[in-house]
Amino acid sequence: MEENTEREEALGAVSSEETEVAIQSAEQGTEAAIQPAEQAETAERGPKTPSAKKKFKKPTKRQVKSFLLYCLTVVAGNAIASAGASFFIVPNGFVMGGTTGVGIFVRNLLTQHNVTGAITEWAVNITVYTANIALFILGVCLLGKKFAAATAAGTVLYPAFMSLFNLANEAFYKANGHYIGMSTGTFGEANIVLGSPLLAMICGALLFGLGIAMVVRVGASTGGTDIPPLIFKKFFDWPISVTMWILDFAIVAINLIAAPIDAVLYGVLITLISSLVIDKISPIGTRRTQVKIISNHYKEIRDMILKKISRGVTLLYGQTGYLKEPVHMILTVISPRELVRLKNEVHRIDPEAFLTVSIVSEVRGRGFSADLEDDAAPPLKEVSDEDAPTETR
Repeated sequence: MEENTEREEALGAVSSEETEVAIQSAEQGTEAAIQPAEQAETAERGPKTPSAKKKFKKPTKRQVKSFLLYCLTVVAGNAIASAGASFFIVPNGFVMGGTTGVGIFVRNLLTQHNVTGAITEWAVNITVYTANIALFILGVCLLGKKFAAATAAGTVLYPAFMSLFNLANEAFYKANGHYIGMSTGTFGEANIVLGSPLLAMICGALLFGLGIAMVVRVGASTGGTDIPPLIFKKFFDWPISVTMWILDFAIVAINLIAAPIDAVLYGVLITLISSLVIDKISPIGTRRTQVKIISNHYKEIRDMILKKISRGVTLLYGQTGYLKEPVHMILTVISPRELVRLKNEVHRIDPEAFLTVSIVSEVRGRGFSADLEDDAAPPLKEVSDEDAPTETR
């Protein structure tokens, strides 16, 4: 009996220990199951973001200045472009590309069908508004939010300035009997303001091209017919410049239905002149001169560029083509006005130095686009012949 009792007690102790182990295992299993669940929940919600106060970073003076300059340039560019169209192109009956050209086409169609009144007078502005908004919505759907941020201002500003200048033109006509920028000749019906339609066309094309160039220079867009080429580029990989030319000339050509041939020819000239102005003005201030120098006195030339001209230098190692000897080449980028000084200094050090000069359209980085006020230059290091490979393989 005693043996049975001791046996039962032993079995009870073992079972209790097993129970405790089982409970602990269950608890650990529960914790292990909870941890993946918490990790999955964190993954779904994303990492914890800091509060808005911690997330906000006060912009620097340079960033504020750049943003204000960007806004001012976009506004001024749209105003100048719309002034060229409203004061010189539209009143003289010329045609042009873009949504403004579509608006002129609609106005000419209404005039051809003897539709008069406020509808005809405001046909260009209404068409530009409608086309810009429709193309902007299409662009947002197909090109995304980044496109919308860069194009929204131009989509609104350009037709808004056109409406404003149209009102000014009408007020000027009532007071003086002729529109601002109206010419005499085939297209004008008022008193002489400009000597000829050709002069009015040139003024309008120059102003329009200047305004668009200012907007393009800061990376913005006036919207309108700038959008279809971007869509074709994304989905069909068509070149943007070629597509824009095709679209603009197609709009000019379609005006043959409702406009005389000479007005359409003026439209071709407007498109060519404004495109030329855009190509020439938009890179102004960003072009730089790239100089490559081959010389045995590369150390002295390197030190001269760094210390006297204060420009960066890159040392390139190569091999001559005929004798296959190792050679040192200096690559530097300077402003155009520094070129003469650099050439004089190089030839003073080595009259036999070989130079090539080329124009680069834009340079980004330290010394050109970077802010150097709080960024001290590292100390100058000496160059040894051991840095260059003695053999090219």
